Amino acid sequence: MVTVVGLGFVGLTTALGFAEYGHKVYGIEINETRMATIQSGKLPFLEPGLDEALKRHLGKNFFPITDWETAIAGSECVYYCVGTPYGENGQADLTYLYGAVEQTLDVIRDKKFRVLVTKSTIPPSTTEKRIIPFLEGHGVKVPEQLGVANNPEFLREGHCWEDFTHADRIVLGVSDERSEMVLRALYAEESAPIFCVSLNTGEFIKYLSNTSLACLISIANEMSLAADVIGGIDTAEAFRILHMDKRWQTGTIRSYFYPGCGYGGYCLPKDTNAFYARIKDSGFDCQILKNTIRLNDEMPEITAKRIARAAKESKGACIGILGLSFNPGSDDVRDTPSAKIIRTLNEAGYQNIVAYDPVAMAEFQTHFQLDCRCVDTYEELLKQADIVAITTAWPMFADVKTRTNSPVVDCRYML
Repeated sequence: MVTVVGLGFVGLTTALGFAEYGHKVYGIEINETRMATIQSGKLPFLEPGLDEALKRHLGKNFFPITDWETAIAGSECVYYCVGTPYGENGQADLTYLYGAVEQTLDVIRDKKFRVLVTKSTIPPSTTEKRIIPFLEGHGVKVPEQLGVANNPEFLREGHCWEDFTHADRIVLGVSDERSEMVLRALYAEESAPIFCVSLNTGEFIKYLSNTSLACLISIANEMSLAADVIGGIDTAEAFRILHMDKRWQTGTIRSYFYPGCGYGGYCLPKDTNAFYARIKDSGFDCQILKNTIRLNDEMPEITAKRIARAAKESKGACIGILGLSFNPGSDDVRDTPSAKIIRTLNEAGYQNIVAYDPVAMAEFQTHFQLDCRCVDTYEELLKQADIVAITTAWPMFADVKTRTNSPVVDCRYML
């Protein structure tokens, strides 16, 4: 049995979705007009598919009620789907969430273990640093008495029911096994992959999703403004042709949307800089493009500092660099991040550096004169290195942690 607090787009979809699984679900909504509409069997907003789900489950598996005590008493999970608006300084306002949690605590009359689950969007570390201390401040022992978790939603308005019933992934931010078991049982009928991650990771994934979409919209808008100042460009046609790139069609474009050491090679560094210069000459300063270039220029130093920290700032440590080409599957070393990282380490006083790449070592040695010696094999590098850093995501490096006891810095996030 589940209680869902807040019956807006997310809450009502969640409540009816759990009812569709066969669970008994109580729904609580403080807006009297909205609650009366739902109790009458009608939707308070337009959302295709949800109207039929409400007709199917109202009074059978779904019970919208105002009695908090009855709802909470019978529930193993309490889901919070209340508003978390942002204030003047941009920070999330948790007033409604705290209020809902407080009302929950006020009506608990037994020692039954329950999981309090935040489905509202909350910034990373909110559960860990704000909600758990809030509960403990009310005398609750977490997770002995109550479990806490987050379960971010990925619902599009106009497609909420479709997105819930045909989810592409379920994310559960949990910190104890008991809560995880309860939530896995809740989703036992779900065929989508379920990922149980840390509390912070669960919250971060939702923001990663939304900020990524926001950035895509903004860079598209910025490029349209650049086209306007240059002139003579059919912007709509240009974007339609861009979308014909097979990387968009097949989904392989996602390989570009992944953290690493920065972009390299011949085209991206050259073209982003040239285009930014051209737009600026036309009187428009593209902020997203400018900061894209700035961050990429900073990534070698940022990455070198990560490697130095792993070496405990010991200048005599032997640092092993795995990968010299800018991309796996190529021997192209033009503007490769690996060279910039090695140069940055050299400048910081690290001279004992060994490197290995399955195909690019000859090219690298031809183009760069650095304090770095190349070794003939992957095995030889692992024997010599006190610290190993992956700087090119060659698949053969995926087993590195099973082959060395030295610290591994995964600069390409491939492990």
